[in-house]
Amino acid sequence: MARGKNAVNRSKKQSGKKNKSFGNNKHYRKDKFTNKKHAIKDETKQRDFRKFHHKRNDSENSNKRRRVDEEIQRKDLTDDESSELETDDFKQLLSTFGDIVSSQKKAVESDSEDSDSEDSESENDSSQNKLSSLVKDKHIDDQKLKSVDVAEEKVESQYFNVGQNLQDDSEELEEEYNDTEKEEPDDVSDPFTGHFCFDIAPELLDSVSVTPPKTQVHTENWPTLGQIIFNIPSAPVTSEKLLNKSYFPKVIIEEENVYAKSGTVPKYINQVNWSKLHVKTQISKNLSKANFSNLGALDENNPSPLTPLQKELFSIVNNYQDLFYPERNLSNGEEVRFIYCLHAVNHVLKTRLRILHHNAKLSRKDDVPEEFRDQGLVRPKVLIIVPFKDSALRVVKMIMDILIPDEKANVMNKNRFLNEFSGSELIMPKKNPKPEDYEATFTGNTDDTFRIGLTVTKKSLKLYADFYSADIIVASPLGLRVIVGAEGESERDYDFLASIEILVLDQTEIFFMQNWDHLLHILEHLHLQPRESHGTDFARVRSWAVNGWTRYYRQSMVFSSLTLPEMNSLFNKKCRNYAGKVRVINPVISGTICQVVVQLPQVFQKLQASSSLQLIEARFDYFVKKVLPQYKDSIMSHVLVFIPSYFDYVRIRNYFKREDMSFVQICEYSKENKIARARDMFFHDEAHFLLYSERFHFFNRLRIKGIRHILFYQPPTFPHFYSEMCNLMQEANQSRHSGADSNMTVTVLYSKYDVQQLAAVVGTERASRMVTSERNVHMFMTGD
Repeated sequence: MARGKNAVNRSKKQSGKKNKSFGNNKHYRKDKFTNKKHAIKDETKQRDFRKFHHKRNDSENSNKRRRVDEEIQRKDLTDDESSELETDDFKQLLSTFGDIVSSQKKAVESDSEDSDSEDSESENDSSQNKLSSLVKDKHIDDQKLKSVDVAEEKVESQYFNVGQNLQDDSEELEEEYNDTEKEEPDDVSDPFTGHFCFDIAPELLDSVSVTPPKTQVHTENWPTLGQIIFNIPSAPVTSEKLLNKSYFPKVIIEEENVYAKSGTVPKYINQVNWSKLHVKTQISKNLSKANFSNLGALDENNPSPLTPLQKELFSIVNNYQDLFYPERNLSNGEEVRFIYCLHAVNHVLKTRLRILHHNAKLSRKDDVPEEFRDQGLVRPKVLIIVPFKDSALRVVKMIMDILIPDEKANVMNKNRFLNEFSGSELIMPKKNPKPEDYEATFTGNTDDTFRIGLTVTKKSLKLYADFYSADIIVASPLGLRVIVGAEGESERDYDFLASIEILVLDQTEIFFMQNWDHLLHILEHLHLQPRESHGTDFARVRSWAVNGWTRYYRQSMVFSSLTLPEMNSLFNKKCRNYAGKVRVINPVISGTICQVVVQLPQVFQKLQASSSLQLIEARFDYFVKKVLPQYKDSIMSHVLVFIPSYFDYVRIRNYFKREDMSFVQICEYSKENKIARARDMFFHDEAHFLLYSERFHFFNRLRIKGIRHILFYQPPTFPHFYSEMCNLMQEANQSRHSGADSNMTVTVLYSKYDVQQLAAVVGTERASRMVTSERNVHMFMTGD
């Protein structure tokens, strides 16, 4: 150590002018040299770490120590040479995020206290760069970690910040790096690699960025999904080289002009082979058990880890294409949930493997090659939006079953999660029970304000992770809306949505009943430029993420029990996946009108409108001028007006007030005492009209008694509400003084813009004829 001090003193005398630039910090060079010498002396204590991380034998380590001593002496002799500041290739990008520490310029760089002064050293002094790398590689903790939790956290410290050194010599950590060396993530036959590892060709980018996108349409019929429409973005063939299975570049992609391959129609999976489907071996052995509840009814002679529906769904989602599946129901809901949870976990594990694989290689490099770009601007990659806490509970449990099925598995904050996301169940009445779909929808905790981050590691799952250290985010629209905020609010955050690669919207029809605007607001804040860096290593950010093309790489999956114009608009405008999109479209054979058991005439009256905006005024005028006068007579009492939209509900209510009409009202904002009073007045003919909102019916499903006439201001959003309301007109629900049974009617107002809701009620074929017919009135008779 004395020799080191003398060397430092000689260096100070020879370069006195230079040392003055450090102000009063006279011990700067001394401390820096001492730290490096201590780090080298710790070499003998960390032989195991170097063994699995650098894979060098003892003779090579001895040579390296001698080279370190020589580099120290050479540096002391050349310390006064002039230097030039290193050029930062990402200076323009970093300037958008404010003051970013200089240690983020390279993917592998020391995090020691003297890193700032290192930037001012000579770029030509190659010995100093080698010395910094060697000392950095040897600076590890002397104390071994005692638990798997700590080991996993150390791996996570390297996951998105390879500038930090691996500080664990546990057997589990060594096993993970061994697995990283064995598994090669650059398998071009894997859809993950083909989709995310290449830039989009300029022609293909032009096709997906225009409105509407330029696509080729293919139609197929699959055994379970039925009729499927594939929209594949098309681009003219150019001389540029496209990605193919026989070529995978190991050089800079831009120099080779290798672009991502255009999307193709996926092939239906007949036999499930997890290896050929590129499902990670880490989870493949857990899938049959995790999916056991869905496999119970399958043929025992032909066992399969997936149901027929799951095979077809996974054929699409594993191809990284957008999917709109509007036939999710009570019987297949868990099958759907398993598929998107499997896909999400598999995607996260592949990303994790690629990053760790590159980290291991970069530990022996001084710069970051282009092909090692493997990250987004922020860490969260998967966003799963569900309506209730019970839905989130089922999603997280499914992820746990897929990733770590052992009951004693390491799940951090599990008890807290179970306490917060279970319980608070609605009490279902035993007398006059609710419909089956209502009990299934509102089972468990129905709180709709929640959000939770999940961090996935090799053998553990961390719940309640900070969003910027999470891989998966599970939240409700309202839970995210609170964080995202609105323009002008001082406290708002949406940077964590910048690099979402998989978006899942499950039970989307419930979002429409909650608040559709919340969901649209969240989607508007996807892939915006982050306002802060959040510790991002920009040398590892994918080029297409830097270019702002993440929205064209994002895979979106929309699962719903019905099809609405708003959902079609969302899928068409917000989902721009360059690999294409898939939509399941099956015709409705009979419709819910066939479930009406009461014998009564049902009249459908068509409205004429030139646009959807003009339809709003046309519908109101037609209702007020043509329909409503027919029901004002006292003989037409007990009229229920069913209104799907709350905005229409408010407008009609205000009109009734202005006209001083006899009516009562029930909506989702009505208090319980006013609801009871309105029901009583309507049943005893004290109020001629009852204004009834569909959203209230969705959340309460009351049995309104005394109905003799129903006016559907618009076909109901949920088609089974039509038959449900009509069946409330049975004799058992009528007052003895309400009138004759023959005096009951149903009237529905519709237009060509309501064709999807109309088809769900009367059937696709009938709806098509009703919309295109020159007749404006159509009547159906149901019952015996």
